Amino acid sequence: MARQIIHTDDAPAAIGTYSQAVRCGDTVYLSGQIPLDPKTMQLVNATIEDEIHQVFRNLAAVAKASGASLAQVAKLNVFLTDLAHFAKVNEIMAQYFSAPFPARAAVGVAQLPRGARVEADCIIVVD
Repeated sequence: MARQIIHTDDAPAAIGTYSQAVRCGDTVYLSGQIPLDPKTMQLVNATIEDEIHQVFRNLAAVAKASGASLAQVAKLNVFLTDLAHFAKVNEIMAQYFSAPFPARAAVGVAQLPRGARVEADCIIVVD
């Protein structure tokens, strides 16, 4: 099975040795997104809400570039430097996903790249 590398200028460029996403058959693996503005590559972090929205916008842009959407996410992983923001993630996530919701993990971590407070990655199964 051939691997297809996914790239879009509508999401932040990779800041390391990885691709924004890789498609293998009907499965797309999206790399973790932090709240970077794709045009400036600066953190969008005035509030935790701003960060969460930017992360989901970045994931949506990569999903679109793969020929899919967030509606096709099978598994979502969310990483937070403070689990006190978990309720806010749920609230904002409902603006980007609808039932039936994807499987999800939410993990508390000590640090994220560039000082971000939230990061998310996901796996999409293309219908």
